[in-house]
Amino acid sequence: MAFTAIGWGMTWPVLKTVMQELPALTARGLGGVIATLGLALVVVALRRPLSVPRSEWPGLLVAALLNYAAWMGFSTLGLRILSAGEGALVAYTMPVWAALLAWPVLEERPTLARLAALGMGMGGVAVLMSGQSLSAGLEKLPGVLLVLAAACCFALGAVLSKRRPLVLHPLTSVVWQVGLGSLPILAGAALLERPDWGQVSALSWSGVVYMGAVPLSLCYLTWFAALRRLPAGTAAMGTLLTPMVGMLASAGLLGEPLGWRQGLALALTLAGVVLALRG
Repeated sequence: MAFTAIGWGMTWPVLKTVMQELPALTARGLGGVIATLGLALVVVALRRPLSVPRSEWPGLLVAALLNYAAWMGFSTLGLRILSAGEGALVAYTMPVWAALLAWPVLEERPTLARLAALGMGMGGVAVLMSGQSLSAGLEKLPGVLLVLAAACCFALGAVLSKRRPLVLHPLTSVVWQVGLGSLPILAGAALLERPDWGQVSALSWSGVVYMGAVPLSLCYLTWFAALRRLPAGTAAMGTLLTPMVGMLASAGLLGEPLGWRQGLALALTLAGVVLALRG
């Protein structure tokens, strides 16, 4: 669980660094290709089926669109505007949105705890942005909205999967979700971006390989391993380490600010997530 959270958390400063030399969607799309190929080899080596029953394709396509394409696409575009630490914090409000979306999708009426979770999650985002001047805050608002859209899409995908789980081996499901979800991102990169390949350093290429090999491949393997050994609620709580790692790593590696405001925002957001998970 610790390896999973650290690997996912480190994605934010790594991606922010890569984006200095590679356009956002190109960087994310290449990482997805690496992950798809690597995970497919793992599935084959473990003698798991890669085939998908016809009845599972509609649900798989929806999951790939929400859990990967929208989640990765919107969060990556938002990271062009926000710092890595800000992006990580806003993105991991997703359990709060999942708790609220369970009302219309699963008919689970929101409890007082879940409403409080929403208030605390949004309070954390507000505290984080409150240190900006009005003009700087307005400049960052599109980034906040993009990352919130990513969190809401992932939350919707999680709630829909609870209503109708995919009847696939978890690794097979991840291979197809990452592979299919990477296609819209790669299409957007081809249409909107013009990378200067000659200016891409070895450090950036290493970052792309890291994103494909660690957070999108190894971390999924360790995540499923953790789920086999831990109660689901404990594993979900363990993911709270991810935004903390993201903010700390971004401060240490990129020199992003880390003071009382960031600490309070993190505390409010994580408290909201805990309430959402338990409410």
